[in-house]
Amino acid sequence: MKMTALAAAALVSMAATTAFAQGSRQDFTLVNRTGYDISEVYVSPSKEDDWEEDILGDDSLSDGDSARITFKRAGKTCLWDLKVVYSDDDSSAVWHDINLCQVARVTIRYNSKTDTTSATFD
Repeated sequence: MKMTALAAAALVSMAATTAFAQGSRQDFTLVNRTGYDISEVYVSPSKEDDWEEDILGDDSLSDGDSARITFKRAGKTCLWDLKVVYSDDDSSAVWHDINLCQVARVTIRYNSKTDTTSATFD
């Protein structure tokens, strides 16, 4: 039983490494812990001036939920910018230079006492 689990883990690891080396996708999980629903999510290479398309489309990300953000990589960049737009008042929060070569999970939180939105990157 231990051999099977170990072999399976090795195959998953090799598949993840191969997918990364091919550069076909650079995805992450976005976790909303802000207390508000998010209506739009944008991800673009850090050196770009354009946010491109809303990744959520017609969907939204409710408070307490998470979503797997998938998109095609542009070139070989590791640094990306992230923008979220809130459903209630169309306000937004932006983070720059997120290293998606090292980050698999982004958790967003809002602090009402300081009126600031922060993110942790795991």
